[in-house]
Amino acid sequence: MVDDTHITVLSGTLLHLSKLEFRRSFTPRQIHVLSLGGQIGAGLFISTGTNLLNGGPGSLVLGFAVVCTCVWGMLQTVSEMSIAFPVSGNFIEYADRFVDPALSFAAGTSMWLGWTAIVAAEATFFSVIVNYWAQNRVHDAVWYSVFLVVMILMFLLPSVWFGWFEYFAAILKFIALLIFVFAGFAMILGAGPKGYLHHGDGWKEDPFKNGFKGFSSSVLLAVLAIGDNSFTGFLAGEAVSPRYSVGHAAFLIPIRVTTIYLVCIIFISILVPADSPSLYGSSGVAASPFVIALNEAGITGLPDFLNCVILIAVASISAESIFIASRMLRFMSHQNLIPQWVAQVDSKGRPRWAIAITLVAAIALTYCNLSAGGIEVFTWLGQIASTGYFMVWMVVAIISFRFRAALSAQNDPLFSEPYAWKCTIWPMPPILLLTCCSLYTACSFYLGLYPIYTIGLFLIVFSGVGYKIIFRTKLRDPAKVDLRTGRRTLSEEEIFALDTYYSQSSIRRFYSFVQLW
Repeated sequence: MVDDTHITVLSGTLLHLSKLEFRRSFTPRQIHVLSLGGQIGAGLFISTGTNLLNGGPGSLVLGFAVVCTCVWGMLQTVSEMSIAFPVSGNFIEYADRFVDPALSFAAGTSMWLGWTAIVAAEATFFSVIVNYWAQNRVHDAVWYSVFLVVMILMFLLPSVWFGWFEYFAAILKFIALLIFVFAGFAMILGAGPKGYLHHGDGWKEDPFKNGFKGFSSSVLLAVLAIGDNSFTGFLAGEAVSPRYSVGHAAFLIPIRVTTIYLVCIIFISILVPADSPSLYGSSGVAASPFVIALNEAGITGLPDFLNCVILIAVASISAESIFIASRMLRFMSHQNLIPQWVAQVDSKGRPRWAIAITLVAAIALTYCNLSAGGIEVFTWLGQIASTGYFMVWMVVAIISFRFRAALSAQNDPLFSEPYAWKCTIWPMPPILLLTCCSLYTACSFYLGLYPIYTIGLFLIVFSGVGYKIIFRTKLRDPAKVDLRTGRRTLSEEEIFALDTYYSQSSIRRFYSFVQLW
């Protein structure tokens, strides 16, 4: 165990590790911006082309709409526990505390595997984007190597650089999407030198290509594009005021993400036909459907700007993935789920072994893209990540029921405390998560009849079952689980701040609620 170690994270603020607890330093605004930016990645910009190609416009929109409902369900479910128990391990610790150590191990393995696979998937995106300019004159292995070197260098630099990069990248990605929303609306109405009025012909011809197979592919790629939204819960462990900041994010982020995503997806489905030869994977030319729409309208400059933004998004999501995956290994090590040496840190407080293990796995998966068909390998990596994401959502739903059972068994007055935050219309959010995840699992098995789509699911299940058999773990008794360690009761200062906030006018509260700066 290493005491009094300072770790610099995301926003560049210093975290203090003493008895495995972080100093609370994230402001509500930082949590809001970082959580929002974490939902916007290259998957939205690029893999939507694969969705459109495989499933048509109907499956594309429906797939994203279904997954967006899980953003709300996930944040509602995990935030209830995160605000009450804002611990650094978040749902990994909750799984151990309220359910079973084996479930904690499986959830940690799932999350680590998913985020590590994302690094390899982002390397594929990087190659696609750069080849948009290089016109495929450079071998993919070169771009993969460049990308991996950049990622390694980012984690060799002081962590403050990583923090500021993530913060400004989140804002830039959000602005880029807003620009496309306005540009997309104008292009539908015929804007641009080559523009013409779009009538949504793709919706008339074959809106649901390949039937359920097309929808399954679209919904799983939508999971990959939207990503894991449990990140907000992990930030709660370092939040200055979890009650306000996490509650704020849980309410507002699903609205913003769903609105922006679905508007962009609907515009893409109208502007780009599913049989466009420029779609990713349809020919040697690989490009984002966002860029395709701008190019076909004859709008110059904006496609290059958007491609630059996508490059930043790729680097941002990949760096975030390495950061979270390495911290997941460290959390699991602290809980004695894996060897303790994995938690060792260097002189600057970085978990060197956890980062090294994550980077080695990411490098191996990245170069797998060079084997027999990069697109098929990319789909394989995407399935690993997607499965990791929605299996985590299923775990969070299970934990929620056990958490409520513990509160009931011990007659705990948690929800009667001042400004207590409760999950909206519980148990609907965890039920929604279980329902959607069952659908995603069915999609995975259905697609498993074709390529190897279910490997991520099998690895996760086997890791949990194997851990339980080897270590003979037992289910936690709700009447005896620990409801005190890590519990956060509002201080007088926080209560005063919340009183002040709610005493403001509705307009003033709304402004402070939605601002990003």
